[in-house]
Parts: sequence; structure tokens; C-alpha cells
Amino acid sequence: MSEGSLDAPTRHIIDWTNPDFYDEKKLDDELRRVFDVCHGCRRCFNLCDSFPTLFDLIDESPTEELDAVASEDFKPVVDGCTLCDMCFMTKCPYVPPHKFNLDFPHLMLRYRAVEKHKGLDKFIPKQLSQTDRNGKLAAPVAPLANWATKTTNTMTRGIMEKTLGIDRNAALPEYQSKSLIKRALEDPLIVNTEAPGYGRKVVIYATCFGNYNNPSIGEATRKVLARNGVETEVVYPGCCGMPLMEQGDLEGVVNNARSVSKELNSWIAKGYDVIALVSSCALMLKFEWPLLDPDNPDLKTLSDATFDVSEYVMNIAKQEGMAEGLEPLGNNVAMHLACHARAQNMGAKGAEMLRLIPKTRVAIVERCSGHGGSWGIMKGNYETALKVGKPAAKTALASKAGYIASECPLAAEHLMQGIGKLDAEAVESKKTAHPIELLAKAYGLNEDF
Repeated sequence: MSEGSLDAPTRHIIDWTNPDFYDEKKLDDELRRVFDVCHGCRRCFNLCDSFPTLFDLIDESPTEELDAVASEDFKPVVDGCTLCDMCFMTKCPYVPPHKFNLDFPHLMLRYRAVEKHKGLDKFIPKQLSQTDRNGKLAAPVAPLANWATKTTNTMTRGIMEKTLGIDRNAALPEYQSKSLIKRALEDPLIVNTEAPGYGRKVVIYATCFGNYNNPSIGEATRKVLARNGVETEVVYPGCCGMPLMEQGDLEGVVNNARSVSKELNSWIAKGYDVIALVSSCALMLKFEWPLLDPDNPDLKTLSDATFDVSEYVMNIAKQEGMAEGLEPLGNNVAMHLACHARAQNMGAKGAEMLRLIPKTRVAIVERCSGHGGSWGIMKGNYETALKVGKPAAKTALASKAGYIASECPLAAEHLMQGIGKLDAEAVESKKTAHPIELLAKAYGLNEDF
């Protein structure tokens, strides 16, 4: 048997349609097998809250071994997993093809799928995962919704904490009255025919966050690509299903995958590449969907044609070269390497892209922000999320950069809250951004920065 980490990690099909997947005895046996290996290794002790919780359970048991830990005590370990994939991608020496065959995130996913199968999924997280419904409902009343969800609104945030369990101090994404789809229709762009990359065609998958919460990411992407000679279309057939996946709703994820892939594949057939605006969504299209529905050829086609936005820009830079006109930002950047960007195994493309900007120092923030999607905003999790993200916040603060960038917009905002805990005055001189927004600024295309 060879040592771990000498071969490229591989992932197995998520066999969620097999009745054995939901067999509680078989699940418990696998949990104990994996947890026992983790107990003997402990390399992941500083990644997320799952591992300290597991190790404390074992260390505080009568025998200080896993055999003395009751199975019902495993749930906090599962709940602490944010499906960031960093244990699988960067820490664990025993991932496949190693004989020990550990995939901790997908095992946590299986536990949640069993809970969902038994009807034990919680009401509030289930409602938060309905991103398309929530976005459509919030858009007509966006100013009111944003007023109510501001952390400074102690009355409404106190009510939300008591009724919904959302921590009153957790920053929540704003909603926009006009979606990215509508903005793109109202603002056709002229493609630069003199650019080295002229002739490329891209369909931008808006994502629920890019469509309803932060259309400026998509607007910046369209402008940068048009400057670089790329024709773009913007579509949004529906959510990628990552929020559903966090809740163990694998059938819901596959239903979304089949619907979204049908629309996107129609553009691929016309010669378009696909860009996903948010790293979590790109990860779903590239890797998670084909593991959940392996016999679907549409998902394989889509996976092969999908790029993260930073990845695509760097592909232009390396293949044809960038259009001229980039100017210094006037400030430096702390670039957070989002977990779901790293899990795509494409390299630090966001940082590479920002280094195209003249006279701009890019400081890398490698540790997890701690946010974890809907997990990090809940009462009881928010303070833990800040604790997990404290090393990253410290690194960003020490860089003295004026911009806090991340390919995960939620991570950037969470890091800013962590920085505020360390130095409240420093926050006033910083701004969060997706790296593509900063590239648009360097081209003189983004007036908001």
C-alpha cells in the first residue's frame, strides 16, 4: 500500500439512488471507519469546526477512543461541515485512490441525505435554500428587504434571530430590484473587434447570487469580455443547487442540474463556452453534477465546457493576450482564495488575473474565511465562523490592502466582518470585491470602485 497524496485525488460517484446509501447501519459503520482514521491522523484539526468537535468527543469519552462515542453524538460533527472540500483537496493523505478511501465531505453529505430521506431536514434552512423563490419575492421590495436585513437594524434583526435563527450580527447579501438578466437585455455592449481574443463566444450563467444579489459581478464580466473581443449572452435557467446540496436534497440538485444543463448545452451546441460567475456554482457544474448523475451525457458536455470567470480570463491572457488599457488600481489587493475555487483544482486564477493589473500588489489569503454558505449566518454558528476565519482575517488586515477580494462574495463580506472584530477603524478604508470587478475598474469600466 502506497502513502497517501502521491497520486491525484479522485472522487467516486455519489450513489444516492442506491437503497444502501440510506441504510442507517451501513452509514454508521462507514462513519465509524472514517472517524477512526481521522482520530489517528488529526491533520485537519484547524480547518473547520467538524474536526475539533469530533476529536473532543473522542478525547472526552471514557476510553478516549471512538468505540465509547455514541452514534447520536455524531450529528454536531456533521452539522459543522460546510462542504468546503478543503480536507479532501489539501489536507487528507487518505483520499482515493488510497486504500483507506476517505471522502469526508461526501460522507457528511450522505448523512444529511439520510436525514432528508427520513424527513428530519429543518424548516428554516430548507426555506433559505429556495434561492430562486426568495430572489423573485425580494426583488419588488428590495429596498425594504435590505433595510430589514441590515445588521444596524436591531429591531428587525432581533426578530429574525428569534424566529428564523439567523444571527443578528451576520452580514446578509442584499437583493436588487433589477436582475442581471434584465440589466443585460437593457444594456447591449459593443464587442472590441481589434482585441486579440476577438471571435470567442461565451454564455454567462448568471447564478442565483449573480442574478438577484450582486449583478455587478456579471456586469463587470460582460464589460471586460467585450473589451477583450468576446461576444456574451447572459442566461439564468435556475439555481445550480448548491444550497439544496448543503441540506442533503440530492434529488433536488439533480432536477436543477437537468434543467439548467439543457439550456446551457443549447448554447454550447452553437459554439459558446460557459462561464459561471460564482466559484461554488462553477464547482457544481464542473464536478458535483457529473458525480450525482453520471449517466447523463449533457452533464459531461457541460462540465467540459464550463469555466470559472477568472479561469476564462486567464485562458484569454495565455492563449491570445489581453486587450490594452489596464491601469493601476491605486490600491493593493488582499486576494482570498475561496475554498470552492481551490476545489476546482485550476490554480489561483483570481490572483493570477489581478496580477495582470500594473503596479498592483496582490497579497494571498489562503485560509478559509469560515463562512460556509447558509451555515455561517445561523445563531450558534456565526461566532464559530468568525473564529474559523480569524487567521484569514488577520492575514488580510496585515496586508494593509484597500481591497478585500474573493471569488466567493459571501466570503469577502465575512472576512470584512472578521477584520472589523480585529480593527474597527481599518474597515472604513477597505472595500470588498470580486476580482473581475477590480479588473473592470483597471480597464476604466467600473465606476462603482
